Amino acid sequence: MTSFALRGALVTFAGDPFADGVAAARRYEPDAIVVVEDGRIRDCGPATDLARRLPADAPVTAYANALITAGFVDAHVHYPQLPIIGAGGLPLLDWLATYTFPAEERYADATYARTVARVYLRENLRNGITSAAVFATVHAASVDALFEEADALGLRLIAGKALMDRNAPAALLDTAQRGYDESKRLIARWHGRGRLAYAITPRFAVTSSPAQLAAAGALKREHPDAYVQSHLSENRAEIARVAELFPGSASYLDVYAKHGLTGARTIYGHGVHLSEADFRALHESGTALAHCPTSNNFLGSGLFRLAAATDPQRPVRVGLATDVGGGTSLSMLRTMQAACEVAQLAGAPLSPSGALYLATRGAARALGVDDRIGSVAPGMDADLTVLDLNSTPLIDFRMREIDGIDEALAVQMALGDDRAIRATYVAGRLVHDRESGK
Repeated sequence: MTSFALRGALVTFAGDPFADGVAAARRYEPDAIVVVEDGRIRDCGPATDLARRLPADAPVTAYANALITAGFVDAHVHYPQLPIIGAGGLPLLDWLATYTFPAEERYADATYARTVARVYLRENLRNGITSAAVFATVHAASVDALFEEADALGLRLIAGKALMDRNAPAALLDTAQRGYDESKRLIARWHGRGRLAYAITPRFAVTSSPAQLAAAGALKREHPDAYVQSHLSENRAEIARVAELFPGSASYLDVYAKHGLTGARTIYGHGVHLSEADFRALHESGTALAHCPTSNNFLGSGLFRLAAATDPQRPVRVGLATDVGGGTSLSMLRTMQAACEVAQLAGAPLSPSGALYLATRGAARALGVDDRIGSVAPGMDADLTVLDLNSTPLIDFRMREIDGIDEALAVQMALGDDRAIRATYVAGRLVHDRESGK
């Protein structure tokens, strides 16, 4: 058995701050030790207690002026859009036609797909992201490239081939049958391999015919432990288009529900414009939402109503997401800050601890993997992120004035970026170290 320990301040969550309150859900230790053994957390707690229980031969890495957290979890992202990040000035449907679809045509080239997948995953690690739910393109090779690179790094990753059989360029269209067949082969090849899982991935209702959504529903019935991911109620023009295409459905969400595409292990990006009936249906079915604040802001889609989604009377599971390339950064710190700003504008402020929860345990719970990742606790996978609390001169200056962990988190979210990620561990392996350049 291989064991080692990390020492530094620690913050994690043992519960849901939206249901239980921050004080009850959060665990903060100003000086903690986390013991890692064979890729999992064996023990953790105050250094005064853990020091006595440490194996005599276990090396200890001490991180001064740092904060250990669970690895960040990105609940919704498009790796093929990395080359168009920052291409803006248009609302969703025009943005897709002008930037996204032309960019995704390049992924017919497997070598290109592998190059971008490698850059994307390395950027994740530089930003402390250890798990993600990822969209590939319609090309099966884009899925293979991503999974092969993720498997080599030992990452926990959920991904799938985009299903699109209408309302997109011809080069990006499959058919209901071909999408079904290719997805089924990809599930057989990748689902459950290492720490990988497959997501049945209709891009959104605009680009999938009823026949294709029915085929996606059939895949879900045949592979109930696979995931489903797509988009929901992001933009008002999109919603109107869905209503035109599916006149027999009561709502956008109802389109998916009628095709068996709601329930456990299903997560929809955005959910900006949802009714009370939608929130109730999501709650009752166990369907989760990915909150994508930088993307919603960048494309002008609207303000996600987090307080409504997490209403204790019928809570919906919510995770935070970068949604690159509509999203403008792979930094989860920047994404947390954007979530706080959106909540403020919506009249229901989000605490820094609440934002961190959404990026760790909350996102893991939305993806149904909170029994393995998202928290720092014995038995969990050792996916860990170490934040440098003094990563820039301004942050160093500002941190001299803080009062408590929430203000420390607020400063990191407001001023931090990838430079704040001191180290990233995946299943107990150091996969990014800022100081060594690894």
